[in-house]
Amino acid sequence: MNSLTPPIQIENLTYAYGSAEAVRDLSLTVQPGRCYGLFGRNGAGKTTTMRCLLNLLRPQRGQVCVFGLDPAKHEVEVKRSLSYVPDQVVFYPWMSIHETLDYLASFRPNWNRQIEQELLERFGLDPMQHTGNLSKGQRTQVALIAAVCPETDLLVLDEPTSGLDPIVRREFIEAVIGAYQQGVPGHRTILVSTHLISEFEGLIDEFTIMERGHAVLTLNADEARERYRKIRASFAEPVPDIDLRAALRVRREGRDLELIVNGGGAELLERLRRQNPRALSTESLTLEEIFVATLKS
Repeated sequence: MNSLTPPIQIENLTYAYGSAEAVRDLSLTVQPGRCYGLFGRNGAGKTTTMRCLLNLLRPQRGQVCVFGLDPAKHEVEVKRSLSYVPDQVVFYPWMSIHETLDYLASFRPNWNRQIEQELLERFGLDPMQHTGNLSKGQRTQVALIAAVCPETDLLVLDEPTSGLDPIVRREFIEAVIGAYQQGVPGHRTILVSTHLISEFEGLIDEFTIMERGHAVLTLNADEARERYRKIRASFAEPVPDIDLRAALRVRREGRDLELIVNGGGAELLERLRRQNPRALSTESLTLEEIFVATLKS
């Protein structure tokens, strides 16, 4: 596949369940080697979008492409190029973990047995245990192993850390996803849907926030942190009357003032500085804070 072809390209995607529109005119492009976050509340349309990419659902309008290919017309080639962890993981309950991974490996041209063994040990999984006896978190761990071992060019993760305890979540994100991308730097791509945004803070390169089926914000993560800022000011006297209409959110508490801004932070800072505050500071918002501010504004 051409290394310059975007792994994912979505143009004006629309899909409805009966009269309920799940995705509406969604467009986004994921470039090679990026970790792309799809953020949104439950019911925002994230899972429907991923299912359209995998040809589990057919777009009713618009177009989706994976490495330049239509998943409906080139299903085998598309699915060979990616790994997928769904939000609900199900295995054949009579198979052991070892048998399940062997079964899944039989469909793949490549399977890294060393990574399989390392991740089984890291997660503390017994290969002989039947999948029917696994907890939800353990089933997710097996699914994650099965997604990473083929070393595909694209990893599609729908709430991948759901059901995992906090320690395992952090370990997975840092060790597994980090190792996946570092295997071929600048080439392997991740699309991750998650509500645990803070845990992916250091990995996300670009993101789209979805609400009620459409994109409300798409930004490079570094650009987002530069634009969205929190300004705090503390005054010796009651907070003076200042024009703060440019702020997304204003919170006053006694003689303290906290602002959330989307651009225009320098101008507001200067306006506050002219009022001789006792203390004045500014900091970038986290991606989770940007998510909350966007949906509340």
